Amino acid sequence: MTTQAVARPGRAVRWFHRACEVVVAALPFGLGRFVAPTFVGYLAVSGFTFATDLFVLTALHGWLGAALPLAVTVAYCAAFALSYVLNRTLNFASHAAVGPQVAVYVVVVAVNYLVFILGVTSVVAALGLDYRLARIVGGLGEGLFMYASMRLLVFNPRRSRDQR
Repeated sequence: MTTQAVARPGRAVRWFHRACEVVVAALPFGLGRFVAPTFVGYLAVSGFTFATDLFVLTALHGWLGAALPLAVTVAYCAAFALSYVLNRTLNFASHAAVGPQVAVYVVVVAVNYLVFILGVTSVVAALGLDYRLARIVGGLGEGLFMYASMRLLVFNPRRSRDQR
């Protein structure tokens, strides 16, 4: 086992963690006992990256006329890369080796992409719902799957220690 220096989190990371803790503490009906601050952080990061995804999707498909599968793919790739960086630095404050972490993340993202992004979005759009609304429906399942995967597989501190 090697000894690694743990860097002190920067101001932005400390602010982000504190903001998530404040939100959890303010939840009504005692929900704060069941909601992890990382879930609140994940929702904040995901909201931002999902807005990025929808903007790129609309620009490519709606404005430039790119085929829907291509537009969804490009938008999703941009959003998932941004999500990894923001979740790693701000939300989970991970200092684990990037290589193994990215490998696990890519597998999680590939499964998510096939099932929720292409699968659900395409099926719901084929049933007649507007492509943007279909993407939102797919995004709901995606959100739960991705948080569980990031917390338990990608950024799990116990898993990261085992990989050293």
